[in-house]
Amino acid sequence: MSGFRVGLVGGDEALEEWRYVHNVVVPPAAMSVEEARERLVRGYRLENAYDGEVLVGCSTVRPVVGGVVTVIVRVLPEFRRRGFGAALYEHVLGFARGQGAEVVETCVLGVNGDGLRFAARYGFAEVERYVLDGERDEWVDLRLAL
Repeated sequence: MSGFRVGLVGGDEALEEWRYVHNVVVPPAAMSVEEARERLVRGYRLENAYDGEVLVGCSTVRPVVGGVVTVIVRVLPEFRRRGFGAALYEHVLGFARGQGAEVVETCVLGVNGDGLRFAARYGFAEVERYVLDGERDEWVDLRLAL
């Protein structure tokens, strides 16, 4: 983990890396380049995580609204259980606190047992399970007071 670093998405190559991780980790919500770019337009902070030069994960931090921030951390399956998720989560949590967040929310695909266990280890509590209209995949919303 000595080579762990986080880079802000600022160009097409970094955006494509972010989109790759997103689409691998949450295939039911796979997005196009245009959809990923739209996240930047909406003010989302998108970052990629690396071990040296190797892409291991990505994160999304939505703007803080009323003291609540949504933070999503994704780690590629082959790099899980090595501390990358924890390091990336601590990084984005620090950013969110600096933006005035008092409550952190996250969303995990219901079949992502690793993600749900990770959230539980950090004290997130399940708020809601749901299936979007016209879809079959279950999503889990979780919340943590800072």
